[in-house]
Amino acid sequence: MYLCSVKAILEHIVTRLTPFYGPQEARELAFWIIEETTGMNRFDVSMHKGTKNIPELEIILKKLSEYVPVQYIFGHTQWLGLDLKVTPATLIPRPETAELVTLICNPQTLKHSTLNILDLGTGSGCIALALKQRHPEWQVAALDNSREALSIARTNATHNNLDVHFFYADILTDDIGHYDLIVSNPPYIRPSEQDSMTANTLLHEPAQALFVPENDALIFYRRIAELHAADELWFEINEHLGNEMITLMQQSGYEAQCLTDSYGKQRFIHAQFSR
Repeated sequence: MYLCSVKAILEHIVTRLTPFYGPQEARELAFWIIEETTGMNRFDVSMHKGTKNIPELEIILKKLSEYVPVQYIFGHTQWLGLDLKVTPATLIPRPETAELVTLICNPQTLKHSTLNILDLGTGSGCIALALKQRHPEWQVAALDNSREALSIARTNATHNNLDVHFFYADILTDDIGHYDLIVSNPPYIRPSEQDSMTANTLLHEPAQALFVPENDALIFYRRIAELHAADELWFEINEHLGNEMITLMQQSGYEAQCLTDSYGKQRFIHAQFSR
C-alpha cells in the first residue's frame, strides 16, 4: 500500500476484515495493526492524524483472513501490564485468566502475606509472572510439559524483569513438591465443544493446551487434587463443569466454592484442604 491517510488505511482494514470478524472486531483489529506497524498511539489513530505507508499490510490482512490470531502475527500481547511473547506453542492469555489473578491477589481471600506458589501448565508464563509482579515477596514457580512453552515463559520473565523459576514436568506422572498455593488453568475443553470455539483458537492455538478426553474432562484437576501438593488451590475451569468440580474437590478432602467471571459464567474454583 502506498502512502495514505491514516483514515483511509483504517477504513481499508475495516472493509477487508468485516466479512471475517464483524465490524466491531474488525475496527479493533485495524487500530491494533496501525499502532503496531507505525508506532502511533490510539488517540492519534482515532484522530486520523498524518499519512502512513504500511508495506506489509496485505500480508497481515491475508493472515487475519485465515484467522491467524493477531497476537501471533505480531508475536506478543499486552496483558495485565505485562508485555508477553506468544507463539503457536502457547495459548494467548485471556481476560478470564486475568480475573483469576485478581481473585488470588484479593486481600480478602489471602490467608498469608508470603506465599510459595506453583503455576501448573504455565504456557507463556502469564499467571506466574502476573502474580510475581503484584507480589514480589512471593516465591513463584511454574511448570509445563512443553519445553518450547517454557522457553517462551523464561523469555517473558527476562523481558519483564521478574524472578520466576520455570521447570519441566508432567503433572500426570511427576512429583511436583509441596507449596502453599497451586494455581492452574489446565486443558479443559471437551472435543464435543469445538463448535462453540472461534476459528482463531481452533485453527491456530495449541490443541494440547486446550483439549481433554471426552470421557475424562477433569483429568488434570483430579490429579492435582489427589496429590495434595498444596492446602490452597485456584483453578480456571470449564463453565459447564462447576458442580462436577465441587464434587471432585470434596472427594479429595477440599472445601471448595465456585466463582463466576465477569460474564456470569462458572469459571473459577477456590479450594482449601480440610484438616
